[in-house]
Amino acid sequence: MNVKQPPSPDRPVLDVSRLHVEFRTSDGGVVPAVEDVSLSVMPGEIVAVVGESGSGKSVTAMSVLGLLPDNAVCTGSVRVGGIEVLGAGDKVLASVRGVTATMVFQDPFGALDPVFTVGYQIREMLRRHRPETTGAQRRERAVELLRMVELPDPEERVRAYPHQLSGGQAQRVVIAMALACDPQVLIADEPTTALDVTVQREILDVLIRLRDRIGTGVLLITHDMGVVADVADRVVVMRHGVVEESQPTDALFARPAATYTRELLAAVPRLTAEDRPERTPSQPALTVSDLVVEYRRGGRPARAVDGVGLEIGQGRILALVGESGSGKSTIGRAVIGLAPVRRGTIVVDGVDVVSASPKELRVLRRRIGVVFQNPMGALDPRWTIADAVGEPLRVHRGLRGDALRTRVRELLSAVEVPESWSGRYPHELSGGQRQRVSLARAIALDPMLLIADEPTSALDVSVQATVLDLLRRLQEELRFSCLFISHDLAVVDALADDVAVMHAGVVVEQGPRVEVLARPRADYTRRLLDAAPVPDPDVQARRRRERFAAA
Repeated sequence: MNVKQPPSPDRPVLDVSRLHVEFRTSDGGVVPAVEDVSLSVMPGEIVAVVGESGSGKSVTAMSVLGLLPDNAVCTGSVRVGGIEVLGAGDKVLASVRGVTATMVFQDPFGALDPVFTVGYQIREMLRRHRPETTGAQRRERAVELLRMVELPDPEERVRAYPHQLSGGQAQRVVIAMALACDPQVLIADEPTTALDVTVQREILDVLIRLRDRIGTGVLLITHDMGVVADVADRVVVMRHGVVEESQPTDALFARPAATYTRELLAAVPRLTAEDRPERTPSQPALTVSDLVVEYRRGGRPARAVDGVGLEIGQGRILALVGESGSGKSTIGRAVIGLAPVRRGTIVVDGVDVVSASPKELRVLRRRIGVVFQNPMGALDPRWTIADAVGEPLRVHRGLRGDALRTRVRELLSAVEVPESWSGRYPHELSGGQRQRVSLARAIALDPMLLIADEPTSALDVSVQATVLDLLRRLQEELRFSCLFISHDLAVVDALADDVAVMHAGVVVEQGPRVEVLARPRADYTRRLLDAAPVPDPDVQARRRRERFAAA
């Protein structure tokens, strides 16, 4: 019989031993996912698990709470708060989930029910797991939890619905729900991947302070080595379902033992703002002047972009950076005529998008390629890779038969996707492979302008590096101009010629990359640079000490 053990400073709150996980397929096959994985988390310790997509890190995390699908076969041992959960029945798992161990997922809006207030959802967590509490106690505890995760105005926010919160605020609510029953283990699966750098830093600061205050052990699943350097006490590196190495954070960054770990660290982009050969100034491919974009919210106008001016020279890359809600993606949509422009001009290839006729817009859009953040959402799941890449060629150039197949082969070769994959569907490819296909489709019509909206933010560091190298090579070969929208300043430093920094709908600073990143003039730009995590534990520790001392 399993008996819940009280947390002890010398006993792991999570102990995974020789875990094997494999998935049975419908045709009787077996797909191994995790092999002989062992790791532990002590009270008050943050252990980061890193590795590429498919390395087994999320499968390992899911096994802790018994969340793997029915076709998963697990052997080994997983003990949570002293309770064996591997192979446990529903009653035991119900006593562990939400009480001894809880989970925070990457997408907070997917974890919150949109039809209930955040206060109601926190109270439901308490009602389910702490039925002895009264309604008044649950209401008081909900406000207390929101205050604990440092959500502004918790007494007011407790009555808010998820859609009324920003991404960072929604993630704080999810963390509050996870902490409602004082768990011994918090599993955080990519909790900051979709957040901009300043909000990411705030969420990580919340996790650190909560860890220090209540002693919860944290298993952090991430691909961001800057985040690892910032918050982790120990690091477990996984690849192809096995543990490559496990070391204290300082030791791993200073003396990585495994070849794969060294390759992983080498692939991490670093913000250096070093000089490099500049492209010759050229005529503008895109000119944005006095742009104002307004939406209507609750019957009233809400200004998303306010008087913005930008210019991208032919064959140059302009990076547009800023927090979520700053207006940078709105500008990208406005360039292709998909945002309600109240005032201003957007001139692409001599045509003003704002005043162009529908016929002129259709012609102009052939000259503009778009790559989105989520390639799975951008590719039709019912179409093969060849169909997806060939669609612009069929629609705009009327290619058919051998001519179409030949051009699709050329495009797939340009993005280093094997021709043999042309018959595959999007779900059969990894995230990086799908993003390559999205790039192939975006350049199919030889665009003069490419809009890339956070194209690498959801990718692992090694995959991100290959996609960035590919984008850089294609841009140099095809000489298209690029509006690169990102919140990752190290990626911007590696790719861009020019940088424009947005805040609250306005451009607060813009200029050549080196000028903006090495010698920023605006206070907001300096705050962004200070918030960007770097893969160096010493630097991150110094920054945190200074930040906490100032607070």
